[in-house]
Amino acid sequence: MQFIDEAIIVVQSGAGGNGSKHFRREKFAPRGGPDGGDGGKGGDILLVADNRSRSLLDYHHRRTYAAEDGKPGMGARKFGRDGEDLELALPPGTQVYDEHTGELLADLTTPGQRLTLLRGGNGGWGNVHFATSTRQAPDRANPGLPGEVRSVRLELKLLADVALVGFPNAGKSSLIRAISASQARVADYPFTTLVPNLGVVRHGGQVFTVADIPGLIEGAADGAGLGTRFLKHIERCRLLVFLLSPLDAEPPAAALAVLLRELQSFNPDLLTRPRLYILSKSDVLGPDAPQATAELGKELRAHVLDISSVTGHGLPRLLDALASHFAESNAAATGPYDPTAV
Repeated sequence: MQFIDEAIIVVQSGAGGNGSKHFRREKFAPRGGPDGGDGGKGGDILLVADNRSRSLLDYHHRRTYAAEDGKPGMGARKFGRDGEDLELALPPGTQVYDEHTGELLADLTTPGQRLTLLRGGNGGWGNVHFATSTRQAPDRANPGLPGEVRSVRLELKLLADVALVGFPNAGKSSLIRAISASQARVADYPFTTLVPNLGVVRHGGQVFTVADIPGLIEGAADGAGLGTRFLKHIERCRLLVFLLSPLDAEPPAAALAVLLRELQSFNPDLLTRPRLYILSKSDVLGPDAPQATAELGKELRAHVLDISSVTGHGLPRLLDALASHFAESNAAATGPYDPTAV
């Protein structure tokens, strides 16, 4: 399925039905009083966070959505039927902005979350409401109120626990395939991953999601390479895992410095997130892998794990470290993680 993470649509709630201007016409009361009923209310536009959807593809192809109008009132004090509400199912993580003002209208973070984006117009009153002691045959009924129209921008930011961050061809797709059921595309050339991939990992009594973010290059925060289109998907991740490959054009420590600069330029808050450093593709180093890992750890003044997604070397230790992190994080949390805070 094609991954689309932005779309602009026009939504319109339903108009209210007109009130009825009707009088009783019975055999023995040819000039009876007013009995026009009210018009029905127009349908609302509702947003629903639906876990079955992972992309905004449907909204990329169809741009206009309208709820049903309310039906007009009728004689014998019969009210018109309310218009049907229109529900728009969106992937969790979708933010909804007013296209013209940039105002954030909705942030759907939890599957099943529902909210009303636009309310339908009220139905008009029938002439039964306008009868008085001095005006017993009112020739008046109110029209229904119009619905609301709004152009909105949908922007999807992935909700994941772990973001795999690295240069193109650093081994992110291979890793997510090795530790989850993800079918991420793997090949030995840059920018194999053109869309974010999500994988679910179960290990050590913990269940967490891992996002394979398309490779970053220097200048990504300013739009170079795949640019800010995918940097935004890192914003809601709880743990950043940096993959540093010995095959990168830059030495691992220098590559990390570039990645950190790009994250800081895009959103300085990203540098406050917990991090884990990985020397990937350790199989190409052979017996030199332990020494290279130790030297990189000293240079970064941090613990570094070395792994090979091809041979499976180091993957159990990595999964143990991830499960331990989330076990401690979840135990220390005073409440559920709030992705809207980032």
